[in-house]
Amino acid sequence: MIATRFAPSPTGLLHLGHALAAFIAYDAAKGGRFVLRIEDIDQARSRKEFEEAIFEDLRWLGLNWEEPVRRQSRHFEDYGRALEKLNVMGVLYPCFCTRKDIAEAVQAPHGREGLLYPGTCRALPAEARRKRMEAEPYALRIDVAKATARVGNELSFEETGQGPSGESGVQSARPELLGDVVLARKDMPASYHLAVVVDDALQRITLVTRGNDLFPATHVQRLLQALLGLPAPAYLHHRLVLDEHGKKFSKRDNSVTLRHLRESSITPQDIRDRLGLALRR
Repeated sequence: MIATRFAPSPTGLLHLGHALAAFIAYDAAKGGRFVLRIEDIDQARSRKEFEEAIFEDLRWLGLNWEEPVRRQSRHFEDYGRALEKLNVMGVLYPCFCTRKDIAEAVQAPHGREGLLYPGTCRALPAEARRKRMEAEPYALRIDVAKATARVGNELSFEETGQGPSGESGVQSARPELLGDVVLARKDMPASYHLAVVVDDALQRITLVTRGNDLFPATHVQRLLQALLGLPAPAYLHHRLVLDEHGKKFSKRDNSVTLRHLRESSITPQDIRDRLGLALRR
């Protein structure tokens, strides 16, 4: 049975790009399970009113989902257990670098999502790490080289949609493309990468549908699944909905928010037609 999920962050309004993702996930789950998840780890930016607006927009689109809705902010213990498991494996290390430090690093390499972390803090002695963790803000990064060596075998994932460069079918996982990504911070129990991997397993998600801008994230998430002994879902990455300048829509683009469209004469089927999606039977 196919189980898909739609997982918005309650930090702003849904727009046409979100509608495309929701429709594709919902249609893919026909005859299976469609799950709505609220990704609200960043409590400083999340608002209850934004969450309610998400529910209103999705109901207006004609979508329904399983209850109860999983809210990440209520499951920090799940992420903490996963993080501790990775720590015991010895594949995590604290990083004290700011974004400015990383940008100014002379040898900072470029990856598919911009600057990769150059590994400045990777080799800090244990005692230095301990003292600095007590006194300074820090992030916990995964040592991708060490983690990949621990897994030992070549990892892959199934792409049933299409990545940004036309990738389709079985893909070799290359977590080094994103470098040593952050999995948690001193003041935040999990990052996007760790939380979604844990959530997808706990909710028995079998097909992840999302925009192809997140295709690179699949590589490091596949590594986390292998380390934690979690099942690997299939992935369906879809095209993005872009504005007239070729940029992704954002919450500043009020004319394409679902709230704005709901208040006009536009119908959910009009939105499907605009997005090039067939009528759902």
